[in-house]
Amino acid sequence: MTEQWLDEIKWDGNGLIPVIVAEASTAKILMFAWMNREALILTVDTGQAVYWSRSRAKLWHKGEQSGHIQYVKEIRLDCDADAILLVVEQQGGIACHTGRHSCFFRKLQDKQWRIIEPVIKDPSEIYHNSGH
Repeated sequence: MTEQWLDEIKWDGNGLIPVIVAEASTAKILMFAWMNREALILTVDTGQAVYWSRSRAKLWHKGEQSGHIQYVKEIRLDCDADAILLVVEQQGGIACHTGRHSCFFRKLQDKQWRIIEPVIKDPSEIYHNSGH
């Protein structure tokens, strides 16, 4: 039995929807990811962010290897029903696999990408023989 709320979403041709992730306490954008139906159902059921990894073609429970779990406070659907906003509490203050707070750590300045956020923790200390 399908749930009506899932059918209201405009999934793309691959059965995915883009997800923007914002931090509850600061409203800062932490990352961008994708979800399929199963990932969204698991996110709703567990209260923790679960995504679909396109590069690995599998479900990805955020923090399963790093411990940087995202506890979901709100799930919002945009006006066109083709993008989701997750408002989360980011465990450990690190959302990016590079060890930074946010995945959006590069800023275009004078037509060059400048790194504007420091590494909080070396990724080699976070991920041990994993593909993050």
